[in-house]
Amino acid sequence: MEMSKDFLWGGATAANQYEGGYAEGGRGLSINDVEKGARHGVQREIHDSIHPDAYYPSHVATDFYHHYKEDIALFAEMGFKCFRLSISWSRIFPNGDEETPNEEGLKFYDNVFDELAKYGIEPLVTINHYEMPLGLVKNYGAWRNRKLIDFFLRYCEAIFTRYKGKVRYWLTHNEINALMLAARPWHQAGIIYGEDEDKNQVMLNAAHNQLVASAKAVELGHRIDPANKIGCMLLYPLCYPATCRPNDQIMAMKKMNQTYYFGDVHCRGYYSNVCTAMWKELGAKPDIQPGDEEALKAGTVDFLAFSYYFSSIEGEVTDQVMGNIAVGGKNPYLEATAWGWQIDPVGLRTSLNYLYDRYQKPLFIVENGMGAIDTVEEDGSINDDYRIDYLAKHIRAMMDAVELDDVPVMGYTPWGCIDLVSAGTGEMRKRYGLIYVDKDDDGNGTLNRSRKKSFGWYKNVIATNGACLK
Repeated sequence: MEMSKDFLWGGATAANQYEGGYAEGGRGLSINDVEKGARHGVQREIHDSIHPDAYYPSHVATDFYHHYKEDIALFAEMGFKCFRLSISWSRIFPNGDEETPNEEGLKFYDNVFDELAKYGIEPLVTINHYEMPLGLVKNYGAWRNRKLIDFFLRYCEAIFTRYKGKVRYWLTHNEINALMLAARPWHQAGIIYGEDEDKNQVMLNAAHNQLVASAKAVELGHRIDPANKIGCMLLYPLCYPATCRPNDQIMAMKKMNQTYYFGDVHCRGYYSNVCTAMWKELGAKPDIQPGDEEALKAGTVDFLAFSYYFSSIEGEVTDQVMGNIAVGGKNPYLEATAWGWQIDPVGLRTSLNYLYDRYQKPLFIVENGMGAIDTVEEDGSINDDYRIDYLAKHIRAMMDAVELDDVPVMGYTPWGCIDLVSAGTGEMRKRYGLIYVDKDDDGNGTLNRSRKKSFGWYKNVIATNGACLK
């Protein structure tokens, strides 16, 4: 197999970290709009409303809302075939439970999609990317409540109908398995566990409600436009056994099953033995209502998208490392970023093989990248060779999976193709972009855009369909 001439090279963003314009165009508050930014290791705070003396990074982010034409022109200059973005749910339904959508919000994304079409760039749209309306948390308890299935489907119907012919590629929930991996599943599901709640029961119910909503959205999207391709999106924190000790194999398997729990339902259409075994271990079972199992079966996804940043080990380990929500053991064979995320390009090839072998669905790498502190030189240049090295090794590993292992990969959209706010910390200094945005951790800066060294490098990768890396 060779790299397809139709391979979707591009970049990835999310509204809550990039879009800004939080109080414009009739938009309501989202869960991110009440999360105060961290300060160099200090824990972020979740508030119940906007505090006038607090700084909320998502309010402006890096202001795609007012810079979308400029940014899309830069993406086109790089040669993007695809741009992954998310729709801010609260821009379409400000409180989440309205009967009709906000026309001004719908019009904004019309303008964005029209601008992308002008350059021949395919939008890949995440429907729910860590940005549910705050009203659904306050009034319904977020994804604990089955009513959110109907609210989500109303939202899906509005955007599937409005953007028919403009958007062909969709993702339902971003990193849905973060619900199981995170100690505090606020970003993924808008949930803070109550002191007296059975956390496992709440988690499984919230997961089930999202899985049912996703399956019904797939069926709805296909019905509205048969040309739609609708995928799921998993966080894929590859985990190796720490040693050849047999119990280490079991521990690594169980760690990965927290991801396969969601992949199995999305791709196979039912709760597999991995899922039922986990129910036993957790001492809880999701509240499955009549018709749910049929809905899951009817709404399997067309492709599987995933984020890949790092790997870890599991077993008898002493040192723990953090990376993109998940925590795991430190691998002595790997280097790490300044934020401690272990760098494992070969693991991306391994992950592609594991996922395709398990699901036999086309794969899409929709997040991959390196957070780093970038230095602007006196002449304005930003020589991010470390980022080029990281991306080159991962792209080469992806190409090995395609060309040597015959794994079908649809596209590659590295995370933060333009600088945006870190989801985990709320910082700007942790930069991923190929385009620099002048803004600091306190919200100061001109928001001017400039090209990093990696910009020209990635432009060449796309122009040669990856051949320049061979």
